[in-house]
Amino acid sequence: MPEKKQDDSLSPVPSQTGQIFEDQNYAHDAVFGEITEEGPNYRNVGWIGSAALMMKSQIGLGVLSIPVAFDTLGIVPGVIILIAIAWITTWSDYMIGVFKLKHREVYGIDDAGGLMFGRIGKIFFGFAFCLYWVFVAGSGMLGISIALNSLSTHGTCTAVFVAVAAIAGFMLSSIQTLGRMSPLAWIGLVCIVTGILVVTIAVGVQDRPSSASQDGIWVSDYQITGSAPFSQSITAVSSLVFAYSGTPSFFSIAAEMRDPRQYTRSLLICQSVVTAVYLAIGCVVYYYCGSYVASPALGSAGPTVKKISYGFALPGLLVTTMLVIHLPGKYIFLRILHGSRHLTANTVTHWVVWLSCTFGITVIAYIIASAIPVFDNLVSLIGALLGTLMSFQPMGCMWLYDNWNAKDRSPRWIMMVCWSGFVILSGTFLMVSGTYGSIVTIIESYNASGGSAAWSCADNSNST
Repeated sequence: MPEKKQDDSLSPVPSQTGQIFEDQNYAHDAVFGEITEEGPNYRNVGWIGSAALMMKSQIGLGVLSIPVAFDTLGIVPGVIILIAIAWITTWSDYMIGVFKLKHREVYGIDDAGGLMFGRIGKIFFGFAFCLYWVFVAGSGMLGISIALNSLSTHGTCTAVFVAVAAIAGFMLSSIQTLGRMSPLAWIGLVCIVTGILVVTIAVGVQDRPSSASQDGIWVSDYQITGSAPFSQSITAVSSLVFAYSGTPSFFSIAAEMRDPRQYTRSLLICQSVVTAVYLAIGCVVYYYCGSYVASPALGSAGPTVKKISYGFALPGLLVTTMLVIHLPGKYIFLRILHGSRHLTANTVTHWVVWLSCTFGITVIAYIIASAIPVFDNLVSLIGALLGTLMSFQPMGCMWLYDNWNAKDRSPRWIMMVCWSGFVILSGTFLMVSGTYGSIVTIIESYNASGGSAAWSCADNSNST
């Protein structure tokens, strides 16, 4: 009987939110417990909606720093490194789906860490998961403040715009389920891609980027290979890692799918589209702008195009911030109410705990966004310190955990052991060296220009 229940748990949960099912196996989930008409249906994301959520968790803040990373690395090394990161993270993302089907009780990366490393692993990865998404939420708020500054021509104090971003992020992130968020994910995805395409087309048809000299003949100074020092180069690589580090969100997405067996289909769509967009945006914008590319990249084609592109991208930035506040909030919420009827019932306790979680994440992210108001430096630091840790090492360990004791140690098994070890080692190298490079770059930036003051009113939309 226990084996039968495990098999039944693979069955997709019907899409009607709140429906009570005669077969209780359809209404029971290993993570969320009983799904009834008394509360939200946490298993209500189809494979198309899952693809949208995956793409939105990837195509968000990281894409805006890709042309700048290419400026540091050079266009050829930049493309090669981007494709390598795409390949490794696609495998890592695939392992999440495989691990989820084998271990149905897994909701987040902390559950995987608990299985592999015990209580210490669960606590460590749970803390890293929350810290990572809080930092990403902070950079999301910073991105929104840049957009609002651009649209209003610095209409008011930047600190006010960051506060507005925090309020909007809290309100949207408090939507209870990813199933209800998936339509917003589509809207946000289309909007941010449109904004980026506007800039891409504009830099291709304009005579020169807005920050370049407007006198005489201008030729792009893009470089085939870069010559930046190690600290700057590894910081650029960290920015590319951050562009693919939506990986930890895929645990939550898989957990809320109606049929997790369709996870791989959603993943392949996501990674194919994301990689194509990143390559197109990075190569075209950097080729035409060279060293005059702006950070974020939406400001590369002049004030008018910047306003148009940010006008399109703003909903996408809002949806990104919504998702990255929702994810750690949902994690904490589940840990507090796990095993309680309040988890899946719309009780007063349910709503008080849920709103307290999203509000607490929002406040911490707001403090981070205001205290480190430098977009590209913040993105690089997040990608190096936490993005790599969430996207490389755990997935190599997950394969080894499930397959190390296999009786058939074939050449394929040996190859996969070597691959998993490579993913773990490369992730560790990128994490350590990238964090060092990001810290050095931040210190150099502050020493050179004094940096941007915390809770500053200064316009943060004119970085080049």
